[in-house]
Amino acid sequence: MKLVPVERNNLPVYLNLCQSYEGEFSAITGKQPNEKGVFELDTQLGGDVLGYVLYDERTPLGLAAVKMKDRGQAWEVCEFYIVPSARKQGLGKQFALELFKRYPGCWEIKQISGAEYATAFWRKTLAELTGTAFEEDVYQDEYWGAVVRQRFVVSA
Repeated sequence: MKLVPVERNNLPVYLNLCQSYEGEFSAITGKQPNEKGVFELDTQLGGDVLGYVLYDERTPLGLAAVKMKDRGQAWEVCEFYIVPSARKQGLGKQFALELFKRYPGCWEIKQISGAEYATAFWRKTLAELTGTAFEEDVYQDEYWGAVVRQRFVVSA
């Protein structure tokens, strides 16, 4: 497993995975592709938003978009995806834990209504990372409405 920052050379790989991600979640979000058959992305990379692609050897198996907040003292997982054929093998957990280790500080993760499997994944992953030292609530997100939110701190 290798976590690679998104740069110009692998941006097309990231964007291709985003289409699978958006397509999978379209059953929950109700999003439709545009006239070219492409889903618009909710999170754009650049500025305070960093992108990552998870590789197994040369095969891309996942993506993440992480937003830097409070001058690098806080972070938010905006997007996180593992291709369905690579799930339930521990890759998602390894991917998440590696991201958290790279950026110590306060973290926040949100899951939209209908994505209970994502909430279960994050609860299990955070329990391993923090024990019970994470907070969870239902938060009113201005874009998504009511979401499940986890907050926790990763030490350096």
